[in-house]
Amino acid sequence: MVDDARRVIAQNRKARHEYFIEDTLEAGLVLTGSEVKSLRQGRCSIGESYAQEENGELYLRSAHIATYDAAKHNNHEPLRPRKLLLHRREMSRLVGQIQREGYTVVPLSLYFNPRGIAKIQLGLARGKRKVDKRQTEKKRDWQRQKARLMRERG
Repeated sequence: MVDDARRVIAQNRKARHEYFIEDTLEAGLVLTGSEVKSLRQGRCSIGESYAQEENGELYLRSAHIATYDAAKHNNHEPLRPRKLLLHRREMSRLVGQIQREGYTVVPLSLYFNPRGIAKIQLGLARGKRKVDKRQTEKKRDWQRQKARLMRERG
């Protein structure tokens, strides 16, 4: 195992392009043994996933964790909803924000913490319009060009 503070398994790079991330927090996941084994192999995708409230709990939907080949008949469903573990205060705050118009909770990265426990970084997000995406891209291009000019001048 790598001695990093976080060993990243999967990232949702598209999330920062599609949404304004207003707040981030860390949550645990309820996983089965075959899911953890599959995550250790890096076989996961969170690009299309989101968190949804159901019966006062938050669940991660559409996260694809591939089946673990050695598990045979004790395997898991790849796209099943997975319960997110949060403190009650964080959960109620997020549920309140989700119920407002235009807010959603998207996963930003899935990783193992130093103790080897799978964690997910969630972002409270508001959708971007096409104009906002263009402005962000212009600003990023300008920063890149400015850095290039500074390097050339010394």
